[in-house]
Amino acid sequence: MDPKPTSERIEQLAQRVLIGDIILPEFQRPFVWKRGQILELVDSIFRNYPIGSMLVWESSQKLASKRSIADLEVAQRGANYPVNYLLDGQQRLSTICGVLYWEPGDAKSVWNVYFDLRTTKFHHADNNEDLPLHQIPLRRLADPADYFRRLSALDDPKLRDRADLLFNRFKDYHVPLVTLGDMSINDVAPVFERINSTGTRLTIYDLMRAATWSPEFDLGRTIEGIRASLEVKKFHEFDNKTFLRALAAASGGDFSSASIDALRDLKRDDLVRAAGSTKKAAERAADFLATEIGAPRSESLPYANQFAFLCELFRVLPHPTGEQLTEIKRWFWLTTLSGYFSGWDSGQMATDTRAVRQFAEGKIKKLSVPAAIASANLWEVKPFRSNSAVSKMLGLMLAFNKPLDLLNGQRIDVGKSLSWSNDKEYHHFFPQAYLARRRIGASKANVVGNIVLLTSKSNIDIRDSAPSEYLREIIEREGRDSLVRRMESNLVPESALDAALADDYGAFLKIRAQHVHAVAQTMAGTGYGPALPPEEIEDSDDDPTE
Repeated sequence: MDPKPTSERIEQLAQRVLIGDIILPEFQRPFVWKRGQILELVDSIFRNYPIGSMLVWESSQKLASKRSIADLEVAQRGANYPVNYLLDGQQRLSTICGVLYWEPGDAKSVWNVYFDLRTTKFHHADNNEDLPLHQIPLRRLADPADYFRRLSALDDPKLRDRADLLFNRFKDYHVPLVTLGDMSINDVAPVFERINSTGTRLTIYDLMRAATWSPEFDLGRTIEGIRASLEVKKFHEFDNKTFLRALAAASGGDFSSASIDALRDLKRDDLVRAAGSTKKAAERAADFLATEIGAPRSESLPYANQFAFLCELFRVLPHPTGEQLTEIKRWFWLTTLSGYFSGWDSGQMATDTRAVRQFAEGKIKKLSVPAAIASANLWEVKPFRSNSAVSKMLGLMLAFNKPLDLLNGQRIDVGKSLSWSNDKEYHHFFPQAYLARRRIGASKANVVGNIVLLTSKSNIDIRDSAPSEYLREIIEREGRDSLVRRMESNLVPESALDAALADDYGAFLKIRAQHVHAVAQTMAGTGYGPALPPEEIEDSDDDPTE
């Protein structure tokens, strides 16, 4: 087990990777470096700057490992041949292998790097054609004969000297390599977990994948399996931590980081069992959101942590009664309207976990949400943004109400609208350009209460028209009653129509905000908590710091 430090040339390390002597264990995360980091590393090697040590674990244990590195296939070793699992240095060693041994293919590859002898700078190339002599692709360094043959035409002594220096630096550059002797995976996992190299911090998902890894259980593959089962339902885009929270609760803990960390102490059979139940619960949670809430995909959910909570709820209560289902729907709308999950801390997580289990056992009838609701002018002041929980709540309420296009009465494709990948389906009832002409700024025009759903064509047709213009055209063409039905499907009450026909934005916004708020309160249940000023309701979709 004693660490054995040595000094090795980077070219030799790259060769050891390609022949399968140094391999990446499956619990390593993917290559995550950006182009700038790749160039910075090769520049450090050229300038003879230190790039840090690397750590390998020499072992005869057969663990799942990646069969390629930097898009290069890794050779298979004999069954009885010990290998060195790379624990620290993946990003750096991948970069070295990639730039030295890249085989021309995609010209935009991150490994297509060249050195400019005139400027002594490294750059990414954007084509596979031969570069000028003074621009040397780093892949040429792997073949000395070819390298110097191509440079024989250089007639500038200064450039030839720089070419020699480049070659020698990459051939002679040494890095410290620390080799751990053969030990159990249980001993190696905490070593890997504590690594924080090259400025790219390991996430809690990275750490837990390493800490819980065994030949029988791979957290990464487990979560990808859950994602795959949700993809057909379009609820697979949650981040890794959301699934970790659900898995931690399914393992007997709660949703907190402390419970996620406790996964390391579980037996492999318990982890496998918890993963299986989490997968089934996640599928039920997705079905609930799609059928009972009208959420067509993961991006439409106001808070990712709502999904983690629902996973645990449907794990312990796979078949809720009609009464329980009604309560779960009320809970969803109330946690959204109150912004409850924007500040979900470890104390609340523990309390909510207990409440879920008591609810499943029939000990309590209500899922308590100890959070205040903003006043109705929440909808008048909150900006409309794709990552805003309040904006997403309006989108879900509109979807639930089956909105019709104001101009032509066409049913809106809410699945497309709530993907949030394109905001063409969303329209300002009072167009921003029109309001700008009236000297009403974007901060007052682009608020949630001024948003309805339209088809892209109708959005273009309305453009910057005054509401009185395009609304009167609809009335003249199809009658007031038809327009009112379309407006009401967009949660705009008839009482707001006269204000809109008078182009009175202030009156319209207040009426519409009060109506939307009343609908939201009805969906969330009435009489829950005092009203707060809207500025005190945090609607960010960001994960809390807990």
